[in-house]
Amino acid sequence: MNQAIYKRSRFMYICEAALEYLISILVGGTYLALITEELGISDTLTGIISSFISLGCVFQLFAMLLRRGNTKRTVLLLSVINQLLFMSLYVIPLVGGGKHVRTVIFIAVILLAYFFYNVAHPKKIDWFMSLVDHEKRGVFTAKKEMVSLIAGMAFSFIMGAVADHYKAIGEIRTAFMICAAVIFVLMLLHTLTMILTVQKPTDTAAQVRTRTKEGLLSVLRDKSILRITLVFVLWHIATYCVTPYYGTYQIKELGFTQGFVAVLSVIYAVARIFFSFLWGKYADRASFAKMLRLCFAVAALGFLLGAFCVPSNGRIVYTLYYVCNAIAMGGINSALINLCYDYVEEEKRADALAISLAIAGVCGFFATLAVSPLVTYIQKNGNTLLGIPMYAQQLLSVIACVATLITILYVSISLIRLPKVSR
Repeated sequence: MNQAIYKRSRFMYICEAALEYLISILVGGTYLALITEELGISDTLTGIISSFISLGCVFQLFAMLLRRGNTKRTVLLLSVINQLLFMSLYVIPLVGGGKHVRTVIFIAVILLAYFFYNVAHPKKIDWFMSLVDHEKRGVFTAKKEMVSLIAGMAFSFIMGAVADHYKAIGEIRTAFMICAAVIFVLMLLHTLTMILTVQKPTDTAAQVRTRTKEGLLSVLRDKSILRITLVFVLWHIATYCVTPYYGTYQIKELGFTQGFVAVLSVIYAVARIFFSFLWGKYADRASFAKMLRLCFAVAALGFLLGAFCVPSNGRIVYTLYYVCNAIAMGGINSALINLCYDYVEEEKRADALAISLAIAGVCGFFATLAVSPLVTYIQKNGNTLLGIPMYAQQLLSVIACVATLITILYVSISLIRLPKVSR
């Protein structure tokens, strides 16, 4: 692991993650809401489209079919296709055609984009994480997130200023063209980082045949994997009850500009960077399961704050929610992935991650669908429920808080005492 080629590859991994994060900023949250607003898509449908990120995880099951061939070459190809499709999301509002036609095309493109992203994701994570020392995964993940978040701060300010400027002068389509060009440049740089990353020697033909024979059933019979999968499921249900609807809430009801959203991203990044290192050190010393339980507690507090967020206090209360979310997410993403490295045998890790994210993704998507009638009902009734004034996102925040508390209870009962696999 101390060889120069592996050190360079870990540096490339950090760069790759940062570039991928910058692209994700432009295809999610308020940026996605800007596109759907231009296309005339409703808040409810925008929330469902946002949850395609979750539904897309089901496509990770296809990664289990990628047993043969060169992993690096496959991931490279799928990543380029995925990012070209992301770029085309900004092109759709610029072309002719009726509202319904463009909406259908937009949904089809975003589904395809996440299909290719999620097929490649488990293999890419398995490839890159194999280059990291097992005893330093927590700290390395924190460093990787720190670079991504710092880059994201500057990027959000620049792109937020661009979007606000052209929206203010009535030329939002010019902003869309700039965003598309930026994604294309980021794609080229992202591809270069993967080209410069080494791949460890692949399995022998006999090992590949054995893993192919075991396949899905072998993974599903592993009780440790099933326990981990349920953690993924519960968290996805909690977060996808409300977060897909926060994007439209910010730019419509709360009236946030992209500039203020950029300020939020800086606050988010600073909080997440600081706590990522603390979480990483704690996880390396204790365990990722124990760290995850603490992170979920902070996330639950954030959702509770979100329940009190209204236009009159939106800038303050939403900022408090966002800080809690930043602190929590500073550990949650890395912890969920690293659960597979703590409790799953090496030959099953990529498949375990694919299955966990796929099942959780479906559950998260259906959670978004389940609450969508509430959003429509409350908005159609003048932001009231049973005569009580409230915004839909306030009620959804309460639901997310309760779901997160249930997740904490499950982790405490089922996962904390689970023995780690030997290395």
